[in-house]
Amino acid sequence: MSEHLSVSIDGHVATVVYTRGAANFVSADTVGEIADAFEALDADDSVRALVFATGGKVFCGGADLTGDKPLADENGESETPRLYRNAVRLFSTRKPVVMAVQGSAVGAGLGLALVGDFRVAAPEARFSASFVTLGFHAGFGITHTLPRVVGEQHASLMLLTGRRVKAEDALRYGLADEVVPLDDVRAAAQRLAAEIAANAPLAVEATRATMRAELAEAVRRRTDHERAEQDRLMQTADFREGIKAVGERRAGNFVRG
Repeated sequence: MSEHLSVSIDGHVATVVYTRGAANFVSADTVGEIADAFEALDADDSVRALVFATGGKVFCGGADLTGDKPLADENGESETPRLYRNAVRLFSTRKPVVMAVQGSAVGAGLGLALVGDFRVAAPEARFSASFVTLGFHAGFGITHTLPRVVGEQHASLMLLTGRRVKAEDALRYGLADEVVPLDDVRAAAQRLAAEIAANAPLAVEATRATMRAELAEAVRRRTDHERAEQDRLMQTADFREGIKAVGERRAGNFVRG
């Protein structure tokens, strides 16, 4: 499918594995590649459920905010609009998705984890909406999808503190559906996907469509708002300080400017 993706099928379950360096950063292009894979599997009637997993120790570190022009393509143009259009494509597919979260899901990586209907996590998993620690606004539709999963109060706590939520707390929040030993994460996600796939596929898809009614459109509207706020905050000294602090592995010294 691409240099970053591999796809395997066992029975009625497809497993999509994404690997891109140590942190599995995402970009507009790679989210588009994942969406291409999901759409191709949507068109395969033999596939009834998907597992999404990543290679290495980190589930997904989000967007790569290092360098002189974070969130920009090679021409210096913002890739955020295309990134979010491809994110909406992920929410638009028909078949259930189980996420296998073996490590940290940070920023857009948390957004990617929230694409799934379910998340199977290892004890080593961490979930973080870390945007405010960068002087930034949340994106990837997280301001809609996170409260939908964990409720407004837990979502506000995560979004306004940027804290790293441990797997045991994620299970309590409803952000993780199972916590299993690290070596069993992918297999456990496949078992859950197989349990779903054992049922009547048209009934599963119809029920899922009802449960997720208008979700993709809600994410599209919310990412439009998130992007506008991100564009505004990217012009601030606090955002520049946040990016510098990340590069220097320290807390930001913010000045409200």
